[in-house]
Amino acid sequence: MRARLIASAALALSIGLAAGDALAAGKRVKLTGEIIDSFCVVSGIMFGLGTAHHQCAVWCAVGGVPVGILGDDGKAYLILKVEGDDTNLAPQTLVNIQTHKVTVDGELHVRDGVNYLLISQVLADEGIVNKTHAEHGIVPFGE
Repeated sequence: MRARLIASAALALSIGLAAGDALAAGKRVKLTGEIIDSFCVVSGIMFGLGTAHHQCAVWCAVGGVPVGILGDDGKAYLILKVEGDDTNLAPQTLVNIQTHKVTVDGELHVRDGVNYLLISQVLADEGIVNKTHAEHGIVPFGE
């Protein structure tokens, strides 16, 4: 019984290491899109793009909601790390560029249909270009 347990643990470890190796083999990408509050955009719980949602997106990022990029290709990418920022919760770089249109260089990992991005460098920051406040108001508080 103990030998089977050891063999099972060894198999699980080798599968885990293989999965880690697969994750380590990312694809280099250059991606352009809008920095998003992943919860509001993906859930559709409230309008989540551009100037209408800017302040809420900042609050969500500071509160620990994962930040992503809605690429010009229409795909969502979850950002796991950004250039030299070792903070896992609310990296200041991402808080500062919420709802901005950016071009980034990074490493793409796709696992179980989810796009994960490790950003090496923000190549361009065009600021907020998606002017949605006239149509949707300011979310969640209007002025």
